[in-house]
Amino acid sequence: MNMRPFLSLLLGAFLLPASIDTAHAAPTNSFLEQRNNLALRSDAFVVANPRTGEILAERNANRIMPIASITKLMTALVVLDGNQRLSESITVTMDDVDRIKGTGSRLAIGSRLSRADMLHIALMSSENRAASALARNYPGGRRAFVEAMNAKARMLGMWSTHFADSTGLNPRNVATAHDLAKLAATASTYPLIRQYTSTEHRLVRNGKRQMQYHNSNRIVREGSWPILVSKTGYIREAGRCLVMGTKVSNEPVIMVLLHANTTDERVADAKKIKTWLETSGRATLTAQSTPAPKLFSAQ
Repeated sequence: MNMRPFLSLLLGAFLLPASIDTAHAAPTNSFLEQRNNLALRSDAFVVANPRTGEILAERNANRIMPIASITKLMTALVVLDGNQRLSESITVTMDDVDRIKGTGSRLAIGSRLSRADMLHIALMSSENRAASALARNYPGGRRAFVEAMNAKARMLGMWSTHFADSTGLNPRNVATAHDLAKLAATASTYPLIRQYTSTEHRLVRNGKRQMQYHNSNRIVREGSWPILVSKTGYIREAGRCLVMGTKVSNEPVIMVLLHANTTDERVADAKKIKTWLETSGRATLTAQSTPAPKLFSAQ
């Protein structure tokens, strides 16, 4: 498959077209020197401009690592690509109980929610039983769902990625920061994923009860950034992870942060990247004589 037209379309479709701020001078050489030496606490990270495909900063970006609930972005792609009815009710069963990590859930056995609500709380609040039920109710069941996840990863050129389940609880769900930047760019072209991952709260009716869910990303809840797509993740093997699509200095930016020790470190790293891009003068390196490495290139 010729990936060049696909990736060109992908970059052009990232959210809303961003205008280039030409009032700023080109970044200095120190900007180029610092882009691989950001003092972040995350073990691996990528900062990329999806409009140009440029990597603005990175560290250990090709290291294959567990990705925890970042997995749910791919879960959402497969659900939406499957064109199943979003209004259809799905029931949580014992098969959706976490037997890997033993985590709990606010969705009791027998809970019935629409596929849309299941997807919303899986993305926004990282609800594991919702993500499990979505896969279980896919044509062919969980096995076909996971196969579709891995097929989608290959289609996107995520060559170092492997999925074993739809929740991210399985530590065999692995990827690189480079691959996850591609996943985030693709996810950001789905209006429902943008909507569901960037909302602060959601009231969900479960029978006669209403339950309020909150976004697992503190930055979204703070409401001080234009967060366009977002997903957090945590299991012990993966540490604290974060993928975000946002805008800095009127340029689209994707941030991938993997294996921070704490939620505070994860949030601080994201804010440090934002400040670094703002104070550097531009969030793109296109004016540099020394080009930045490309993330979204033909495979």
